[in-house]
Amino acid sequence: MFLESSRSKFIGYTLGSDTNTVVGLPRPIHESIRTLKQHKYTSIAEVQVHMEDEYLRSPLSGGEEEVEQVPAEILYQGLLPSLPQYMIALLKILLAAAPTSKAKTDSINILADVLPEEMPTTVLQSMKLGVDVNRHKEIIVKAISAVLLLLLKHFKLNHIYQFEYMAQHLVFANCIPLILKFFNQNIMSYITAKNSISVLDYPYCVVHELPELTAESLEAGDNNQFCWRNLFSCINLLRILNKLTKWKHSRTMMLVVFKSAPILKRALKVKQAMMQLYVLKLLKVQTKYLGRQWRKSNMKTMSAIYQKVRHRLNDDWAYGNDLDARPWDFQAEECALRASIERFNSRRYDRAHSNPDFLPVDNCLQSVLGQRVELPEDFQVNYDLWLEREVFSRPISWEELLQ
Repeated sequence: MFLESSRSKFIGYTLGSDTNTVVGLPRPIHESIRTLKQHKYTSIAEVQVHMEDEYLRSPLSGGEEEVEQVPAEILYQGLLPSLPQYMIALLKILLAAAPTSKAKTDSINILADVLPEEMPTTVLQSMKLGVDVNRHKEIIVKAISAVLLLLLKHFKLNHIYQFEYMAQHLVFANCIPLILKFFNQNIMSYITAKNSISVLDYPYCVVHELPELTAESLEAGDNNQFCWRNLFSCINLLRILNKLTKWKHSRTMMLVVFKSAPILKRALKVKQAMMQLYVLKLLKVQTKYLGRQWRKSNMKTMSAIYQKVRHRLNDDWAYGNDLDARPWDFQAEECALRASIERFNSRRYDRAHSNPDFLPVDNCLQSVLGQRVELPEDFQVNYDLWLEREVFSRPISWEELLQ
């Protein structure tokens, strides 16, 4: 827009849809645009998307793409055929281990490795088993949240479409409502839970002699004010939610539809800087969809966002209004992203469905006829019988064949 208005002002005409060239503009504007391009931040994702568009635009002149076989690339190639099933399996285990989930007949049994063959008979054994079961669930949540976050981070660093492919399948598997359901609990009691026996924890159990366990020592737990394992899991889940919804309007609207604002506000009670930062980021992206009345009644939250979350030059989070927006209004960009991901996976990994016009063809008659064809043993034994039945005994109209 600036280039069009400047060109119209200085030389009296415009060049239509040309927004790249600076033909006809004075030297100061040339220098200004050069300085802007020199200091403008371009993300790796934008560069990778541009390179992918170039490969699709000119598949022949672009040459063969050299894909560096880094560990993330090798892992993605191995996960690609069944990646949706892997995401669903991980989320099912996360749902079964969540403290808010209720036992169902079709849920995964995650306690098979913990429950003993014979049920405990004493109060001490029952208390120890209860602590062990809760600790087992906490470790599962910690492991799955860390695995999902690491996969998203490494795929995004390797190629943006690998990250988007995994993120889309997490969204399709209802990862967003699952994480919100996880936080829809008394988050303070979850983070301050003491489901560990300090005398049995490593390295205490190796360095010291095992004392006699009593009901009082089990109830006392450890001396920490919070459970670092649960805090780590909560921060990981918030970061996953941030990565799934960042710059995606349809997924941000899912946060609004699932009424995530009061759930996230309750999570702000945890006085930990990193966790509060990611909660405020999630609140920031949806404030313009929540309306002016919500902002007026939540000025403390708005002030916290303004103080702690990084802002951008043209950010309208604090005053923009989009109350009439609906999730289906943004489905076009989600469909376009999905089509781009499918083209990327088909071009780079799906060699079987490549364009037959670009495949090499052997036109040498001698080499084609000279190929040895492996025939089954029973065919070789019955070859004479096959000739008699299928060739000699069938009438052949040579006139029709030659025509």
